[in-house]
Amino acid sequence: MPHLFDPLAIRSLTLSNRLIVSPMCQYSAIDGFSNDWHFVNLGSRAVGGAALVFTEAAAVSPEGRISPQDLGIWADGHAAGLAHIVRFIHTQRTLAGIQIAHAGRKGSTARPWEGGRAVAQADGGWQPVGPANLAFSETYPVPRALTTPEVAAIVDRFRDAARRALDAGFDVVEVHGAHGYLIGEFLSPLVNTRTDAYGGSFDNRIRLCLEIVDAVRGVWPDRLPVFVRISTTDWKEGGWDLDQSVELARRLKARGVDLLDCSSGGTVHDAKVAVGPGYQVPFAERIRREAGIATGAVGLITGAAQADAIVRGGQADCVLIARELLRDPYFPLRAARELGHPVPWPAQYLRAAPAGTAAR
Repeated sequence: MPHLFDPLAIRSLTLSNRLIVSPMCQYSAIDGFSNDWHFVNLGSRAVGGAALVFTEAAAVSPEGRISPQDLGIWADGHAAGLAHIVRFIHTQRTLAGIQIAHAGRKGSTARPWEGGRAVAQADGGWQPVGPANLAFSETYPVPRALTTPEVAAIVDRFRDAARRALDAGFDVVEVHGAHGYLIGEFLSPLVNTRTDAYGGSFDNRIRLCLEIVDAVRGVWPDRLPVFVRISTTDWKEGGWDLDQSVELARRLKARGVDLLDCSSGGTVHDAKVAVGPGYQVPFAERIRREAGIATGAVGLITGAAQADAIVRGGQADCVLIARELLRDPYFPLRAARELGHPVPWPAQYLRAAPAGTAAR
């Protein structure tokens, strides 16, 4: 079996190792535009040796943001700042990815360090939308249920976002269908109470996800990968579960999706999540085995040996690291040293590298 620092080929791309920077919201944009914070945050993870660096969720429309400070990709003007970041990531022999997203009913909320509650329209908020007019919790705004034609318009928003991402030079695009945001809301019978073609049966609930993937794949070159992140389970009886995730994965693979990024939860506020080290890895393992699609494992993966064991054991094809990379942007370089795999370092950092290390 491959190990954590073996390359991973996906379509025309080759990841230099199997450590990926997971999308992590920074809530630091103005009108969706990236700035110096995003440049330094993402650039430092590229310097740190990850094979692929994802942006945080970039909203496909203004009302698709989680907070007023979310990154955006809904306007052509957003591409220039993102392209600047991509160019730097590429200088580090690292690939650049963007996650495109719509927050759905979890939109118009304050940044976590500001309480995370609903933001009034008078304070820069908006009325969020969703499959139904059901709020995530009593502290969240009540969404407006989308009409059937409005659902089709959101598919167009994702298509346009993917086109802009391509213009900015990104190598990978990931469709965000997890954590109780819009696509995940449509997947879950706990949230999706619609009676039209987008609600009710399994085929209807996955329709929006499949239409968005088709739209994105239609403008994204065949030579470049498309990932999809899903919540593999709602962690609540009667909700979306792993069996449904396996079947969705099969259908996504048939539509040209290259990797399923396997997270969980976030759909309902009262879910009972069994959190522990690597607690979501078994979901990635089962989907990989039964759907025959590459998977990424994520969630409380904090050590080099732990990440390496996931890849060596065939539980996932790669590992997406989040909080550990906030604590240590250079975790991949440290992990390679701990595991005894020589990897190139930035030339500017060679004086601190192990003896005999090559420069990038």
